[in-house]
Amino acid sequence: MTRRPTTALALGLAGLVAAACHPAPTVAPFPPMVAPAPTTAPRGGLTDAPRNWQLLDETLDHVPGLGIDRLQREILRGAAPKATVIVAVIDGGVDTAHADLRANLWQRPADAPPDGHAGERFGWNFIGGPDGRDVNRDTYELTRIVARCRRSDSTLPSALATRCPQLTADLATRRRNLETQLRNIRTVGDTLARIWSTLRRVTGTDSLTVDRVKALTPTDTVIARYRKIYLAVTPLGLTEAGLRDATTSFRTGLDASLNPDFDPRPIVGDHYADVHESMYGNPDVMGPDASHGTHVSGIIGAVQGNGIGIDGIAPAVRVMMIRAVPNGDERDKDIANAIRFAVDHGARIINMSFGKGYSPEKPAVDAAVRYADAHGVLMVHAAGNDGANLDSMPSFPTPIYADGGAAHNWIEVGASSWIGGDSLVAPFSNYGRERVDVFAPGVDITSTVPGGHYEKESGTSMATPVVAGLAALILDYYPALTVPQLRQVILTSATRYTNQLVIRPGSKDVRVPFGSLSRTGGIVNAYEAFRLLQPR
Repeated sequence: MTRRPTTALALGLAGLVAAACHPAPTVAPFPPMVAPAPTTAPRGGLTDAPRNWQLLDETLDHVPGLGIDRLQREILRGAAPKATVIVAVIDGGVDTAHADLRANLWQRPADAPPDGHAGERFGWNFIGGPDGRDVNRDTYELTRIVARCRRSDSTLPSALATRCPQLTADLATRRRNLETQLRNIRTVGDTLARIWSTLRRVTGTDSLTVDRVKALTPTDTVIARYRKIYLAVTPLGLTEAGLRDATTSFRTGLDASLNPDFDPRPIVGDHYADVHESMYGNPDVMGPDASHGTHVSGIIGAVQGNGIGIDGIAPAVRVMMIRAVPNGDERDKDIANAIRFAVDHGARIINMSFGKGYSPEKPAVDAAVRYADAHGVLMVHAAGNDGANLDSMPSFPTPIYADGGAAHNWIEVGASSWIGGDSLVAPFSNYGRERVDVFAPGVDITSTVPGGHYEKESGTSMATPVVAGLAALILDYYPALTVPQLRQVILTSATRYTNQLVIRPGSKDVRVPFGSLSRTGGIVNAYEAFRLLQPR
């Protein structure tokens, strides 16, 4: 599953705090994960991302969004959609009770013929078992490959089998790094706990606030230093709860994600080695952790005009949830089956906000991608959050087939920011002149989360449903478009920032033309897409 940059940001901040608290640290520092500060101030004097900024317009609002509000006012003018579009979201689960989503969730038609998925209602869960249990944590694909190396698995593709010593060493290095980072974050947590406790005592309150700490005029150098640290980290969201979450995440990495002896697959009860098997799983599309999938679904299809929460991008949409992505790396067999399920149940668009570095059963996924491509289904995939060049380091699944050729109905999406200027591209986003098609808003996107709530999240996982939502919006009004035509409209209408110098993702201050980071050099634009479709 694509790593969430919000977690990386928290860890990077923890590294900065560790350095501030311990000028001569005895443990290795965290790797640099914090976004470089933009040298261009956000336009319009903004200090925070506007709510629903992805719907705003560059020309009128000075925010590089899709221009959907402008589209509604100037072109659509209250016109009713001509069709309702099914968008399949392959993810970790969705809160089917969320008031801002429920009306727009796909439900299996009552008169649909049986398809072998008993109890299916809102979609299907390929990482659940027949007894109702669900997989939550799973290993990374690298970990599974090393486990197969250890048992000399003859079914491991030869290209990976020959790399077993290297991959085993890589896993060991990652575990050592994680152990070091866990020690660091525990040290940070202990230090900050001492700072917070001391400041509570000095201010005479159990509830610290920035104003109360600012009001301190300490003469003691230790208290002065504690005050400075508190005022530096608090606005950045570094909290006691956040540190506890980070500690739990790192511990889980060691116990599950990077542990070759951990295997939750028996929960599913399938014949795992049989990549052609498809009749397994259960109908529980929420699962134990629906936060990511609910957020993605809201970007596409939160109910518009209901007076609560947010507005999704597409007004006439049915979101089909296919649960196939655990907390860990998704498995090729499940992704292949999820794609086929989406196609067979009428999806015109598939959102894939996930990715991983290895794909041992890639031929099975390729066959499913070919199936979707042949049936005219648009596949929208997240480029990933490693600040890496996909031209040299792919993130699977990819549209490039192992035996040659490529899918036509595919869009690879990078993440852009509301800030603009040299920070127009998200600092975590993967990129690639040959492998990334276009960018879309993916920083500080407010959307639905379980329990009827809303939160901001950042990632190419958020940029991808922006594009999927745009595709559904276009088909709402132009249902006769073929998918190749739809894809062409989305890419052609993207706003070009070809020569805009931006900080290259993954670097501190290397500036490159935005146009060098994708095929189009652009950010998707709904207003321009509909202008392009208007009769001449």
